[in-house]
Amino acid sequence: MVLDHGNLSRMLETAVVAAGLAGQRAMEEMDFVKTSIKNGVELVTQADSRCQQIIIERIKETYPDHGFIAEEGDDGKMFKQPPRGPEPVWWIIDPIDGTNNFANGVPLFAVSIGAIYEGSPIVGVIFAPALDAMFTAVRDGEAQLNGRRIAAGAHDMDEFSSISLDSHFPTYNSIPPWVCRIMERTRYRNLGTTALHMAYVAKGSFLANIASTPKLWDLAAGALIGQSAGAVMTDWKGKEIFPIDAAAYQGAQLPAILANKKVHPQIVNLINA
Repeated sequence: MVLDHGNLSRMLETAVVAAGLAGQRAMEEMDFVKTSIKNGVELVTQADSRCQQIIIERIKETYPDHGFIAEEGDDGKMFKQPPRGPEPVWWIIDPIDGTNNFANGVPLFAVSIGAIYEGSPIVGVIFAPALDAMFTAVRDGEAQLNGRRIAAGAHDMDEFSSISLDSHFPTYNSIPPWVCRIMERTRYRNLGTTALHMAYVAKGSFLANIASTPKLWDLAAGALIGQSAGAVMTDWKGKEIFPIDAAAYQGAQLPAILANKKVHPQIVNLINA
């Protein structure tokens, strides 16, 4: 596959249309949400699977042989369909990132669509339908919000800056000390959606996002958008997360940091102190 400007633009256009359709459907269903519990720990709604199907069907109209990894599969598992042709492209989909917000009538959620080629993101779209905010990027291009360039900036931590954190830390018996230090030094935030956290790092609104339990579909689009905006994306040890073997991926958690270049090493040091 030749990843020239034309091919990437076509893929981005496909993802933007799919995200818009899914976001519109999600907004239409917000007042009629039916919830259930997935794997004993996560809420899921009927809209999650419906929006996911809308996205996959729209992408398949243009790319019928591409592969898919998406959050909502059968029996609480992820959905996975390998590529059927010679192009090893995987679309990575979270139809509603922020399901807890969505299920409780809080219109702060996002549709996240990424495409991975040879293990690394090449297209990323995060759409917050209630905010009419479409964050986009393609490989070797600029990050944009509604068609305008955005940048992560280079501000340092202070009492007026914001860093986004998860709302839970299941691998700890209590809140880890580094969380308390970030709370003391910044005006920390939690929006209930990892995708939007990452998008706001790309925009420069947040200095960093620290995600404890994300899966591939939480990160794929935001990683590209954030890095295209000048931010740095690693795991908690400061090591690169991508490239990743999409064919071998089975839903493992990928603790991640996305931060501007000034703050990123400080976050790594705080976590590992």
